[in-house]
Amino acid sequence: MTLAEDIGKALSTDYFQLREEFSPEQMDHLLRTRAFVEDEVLPVINGYWERAEFPRELAEKLGAAGLVGDGIEGYGCPPMDALSAGLVHMELNRGDGSLGTFLGVQAGLAMKSIAMLGSEEQKQRWLPPMARCEALGAFALTEPDHGSDSIALETSARRDGESYVLNGSKKWIGNGTIADVVVVWARDTDDGQVKGFLVEKGAQGYRARRIEGKGSLRAVWQAEIELEDVRVPAENVLPGGRSFKDTGAVLATTRGSCAWMALGHAVAGYEAALTYAGRRKQFGKPLVEFQLIQERLVGMLAKVTSMQLYCRRLADLALAGRVEPTLAGLAKAHNTSTARAVLAEARDLLGGNGILLDFHVIRHMADIESIHTFEGTETIQTLIVGRDITGASAFA
Repeated sequence: MTLAEDIGKALSTDYFQLREEFSPEQMDHLLRTRAFVEDEVLPVINGYWERAEFPRELAEKLGAAGLVGDGIEGYGCPPMDALSAGLVHMELNRGDGSLGTFLGVQAGLAMKSIAMLGSEEQKQRWLPPMARCEALGAFALTEPDHGSDSIALETSARRDGESYVLNGSKKWIGNGTIADVVVVWARDTDDGQVKGFLVEKGAQGYRARRIEGKGSLRAVWQAEIELEDVRVPAENVLPGGRSFKDTGAVLATTRGSCAWMALGHAVAGYEAALTYAGRRKQFGKPLVEFQLIQERLVGMLAKVTSMQLYCRRLADLALAGRVEPTLAGLAKAHNTSTARAVLAEARDLLGGNGILLDFHVIRHMADIESIHTFEGTETIQTLIVGRDITGASAFA
């Protein structure tokens, strides 16, 4: 067996035996996603990542496998509870962060916006084909000048008869160049409130350019978008999106998903390092027989286990309807920063081979940087939780 053979395949890391409490349905989601990753994703994903090519066929297979829905009830979405949805995010990102981010945009942002804030007609029209990945979605909130302070977005929506006219710019919009429907967040000039608008593919005045030169999440496409007098019918306004607070409600659900995504990346790094250290021989014996290597592997396992416990508790609270934005924010901040440390350790433990795509670790190490940033940076999450525990706001 070569050093790289089967690197990336799951070792079923569960040191605290959390899976003993899984229901059959939850275990089914875990195992089906794992099988999808190992049969469909791992054999081809390095090529897509290196070419910066979006794996459209993998996205379609993901939909056909009944893994797209993120816990949305009905409308053709596969039934899954909060824990099952988290396990899907974890396992998919253990395989690849680009495809995992695609799922986060498709189901967690675009579909959740429609499911939580849309009309019955909008849900019936869009959610079933999106769950099958026959229609792709995007979520356009961030702007060139407004990332962490997205509440100050400048894109405008002006009522004009039975339509709204949108003008402005967006940046870092996943699927923005290929989406069939884009949830665009803009400020209504009548009342100054941020509202959601469904912009359909082919809308005149909608121009999207794929962002190139990325060193992270290379196999999923983000876009810079220009909106110039884009006319949106009034029936395409999300009726439940009446202020930025409603936008925040969608983001609160996806922030918890980021904690699961980070866990998947960390598990991939730990398991690759453990497999590699058992095969790689130096000074006449496998690396795992050296005390320092064992110490490093145990340290990585401890970090992974702490991330698992964060995620499991988050899922329990979600099942009980008790997830507060601050809890999701703390889990996201902890898990993304911890995953960065695990992956840096894994990269170092693999030596020179750690920078080769064949060993997968460098791809995860690059991709975790994006997850650490999007959906609210560690700095912003820290300030939000800090405001919650102190009662004093350190930002506007």
